[in-house]
Amino acid sequence: MRPGRGAAARGGGWRRGPVAGAAVLALLTVSAASPAVGRAAAGPDGGAGAPVRDVILLVGDGMGESEITAARNHGPGAGGRLAMDTLAVNGSSLTYAVDERGRPVYVTDSAAGATAWATGHKTVNGRVSKSPDTDRPLPTLLELARDHGYATGSVTTASVADATPAALTAHVTDRSCKGPADMAACPSDTRAAGGAGSIAEQTVAARPDVLLGGGAEVFAQTVTDGPYRGRSVLEQARASGYRVVRDRAELRSARPGEPVLGLFAQDYLPVERVGPRAVVGGTAPARCAGNPDRPPGTPTLEESTRAALELLGAGRGRDGKGGGKGFLLQVEGASIDDRAHDADPCGQIGETLAFDRAVRAALDHAARNPRTLVVVTADHGHAGQVLPADARPPGLSATLVTDEGGLMRLGYASGPVDDYQEHTGIPVRVAAQGPLADRVRGLNENTALFDTVRTALRLR
Repeated sequence: MRPGRGAAARGGGWRRGPVAGAAVLALLTVSAASPAVGRAAAGPDGGAGAPVRDVILLVGDGMGESEITAARNHGPGAGGRLAMDTLAVNGSSLTYAVDERGRPVYVTDSAAGATAWATGHKTVNGRVSKSPDTDRPLPTLLELARDHGYATGSVTTASVADATPAALTAHVTDRSCKGPADMAACPSDTRAAGGAGSIAEQTVAARPDVLLGGGAEVFAQTVTDGPYRGRSVLEQARASGYRVVRDRAELRSARPGEPVLGLFAQDYLPVERVGPRAVVGGTAPARCAGNPDRPPGTPTLEESTRAALELLGAGRGRDGKGGGKGFLLQVEGASIDDRAHDADPCGQIGETLAFDRAVRAALDHAARNPRTLVVVTADHGHAGQVLPADARPPGLSATLVTDEGGLMRLGYASGPVDDYQEHTGIPVRVAAQGPLADRVRGLNENTALFDTVRTALRLR
């Protein structure tokens, strides 16, 4: 999620969204051993030409094949399978961004990566759903789905104003313009200049039905222009009808029919696992452990995903009257990337496994609702490599004891040995299941997902 700082971006440097509470509670506590994984009721294509009703797009930020492999080795084991490994159709996606003249920039950041599938256009690193040349807003999938009567949602483990969720709900020149106090890099986007304001303000105005993640500190900022001047963005959200929830218990009490804004942390949600950071020369073998500093009321990504699916599915359209419409939901595992930047293998692996449990939740929904298209992908690759256990790489490395008792060495060498590790420019996996899943086969541009989702939901 955090942008890299190397020469790959911009040619020089990167700058670092009526069911009873008991029903939601039941979904939040579904066993991770659900037998529904990997098999939608009507098979990989959802049946004989059945139209899509629900689209669930799951994004592992910075989740290249090395990151997936490390999580698989550590969790189910080298011969095991993650939930994301069971989807029926697989392809891959090119991830490069462009500069202001449309020339390739070979390594993308999350803003340009998310803009590609959100709008169908590649853009400049750091830019959110605006064109690379004219810096004009580009319509997003969430805006189109909302305008066609679909319910919409965004779930993340980052701030809901961070780059990946923002690509669906906002249009700014630079991803750093999260709140009204953060607009230095976006002068033309300020309300005073006739723009739509910060990412947080635009996200509230876009009014997704469900918006879950972190970012409370951004929503505490004071709006400086427009009808909500002098009030916080959070007050703007409440005035717009949002019910604000702060922890697992409040999320369980949410009901369809009112938009829900979950702010579960000041910025990023705390990671699920901790362990030794990679260092020069490597570490002694160690096991990952649960994060003792994670507040007990913090929902997991799986819990937030299950709650969002229940709330969106029950509403069946923005009028809440079950008018036959479905929903568009994006789910992001953000800290796979964040922990890889800091060469933190346990954090990275723990967040990949947490993301995979959210994939399981999506597949469970698809098993009950065959007219669901599930897509799992990433915005870019990252720095970690699975190395021989006895390797002595010149960069940072750490050795972990996996759940199956093996020794796995992870190396990080895309940044200085004492500093921030960078994204990589590799193609990433795109896996899909349900109607139109075959569209992801082969090697495609990351912009192709826009057309797949637009076609699935019949958006014009």
